[in-house]
Amino acid sequence: MLDAILFAVLSAVAVAGALAMVSRRHPLGSALALIVVMIALAGLYALLAAPLVAILQILVYGGAILALIVFVIMLLNVREEDLAHEDGLRGRLGMGLTVAGLLFMGLAAGIHAIPADPFAPPPPGFGGIVAVGRGLFRDYAVPFEVVSLLLTVAVVSAVGMAKRRLD
Repeated sequence: MLDAILFAVLSAVAVAGALAMVSRRHPLGSALALIVVMIALAGLYALLAAPLVAILQILVYGGAILALIVFVIMLLNVREEDLAHEDGLRGRLGMGLTVAGLLFMGLAAGIHAIPADPFAPPPPGFGGIVAVGRGLFRDYAVPFEVVSLLLTVAVVSAVGMAKRRLD
């Protein structure tokens, strides 16, 4: 019963943080709301009896990746007057509704695939060091490296954009 209550609270915090993240005009406010989402997700991982994944969520995503995002935001030096020239929702409503519909269909498919007892104990070794290491370095090594390359390209691009803006 306590697990269900904690799950509901952490899920509500994650959804509220995500809504705050996409509704902020300034990117730094969005990044701070992303911290809330990452901490709530770490709590959900802890509920799944995966303490290593929960700690990695906070250290890697809540710490390193978010520091990288804040660094890029500060490097780009977005001013309030730069944000005021956006045209709002005009022209973006159709695309937003399309993406929301696709995400809703994916969510419905994911909910349909939930086992009969979602609070059943996880399989042995779930979320442990061996399982995470096997996933990162054997099963998902290529996607892991692709993400690291994408993050490197994003930082180099941000530095290039900031340098061009200063010149």
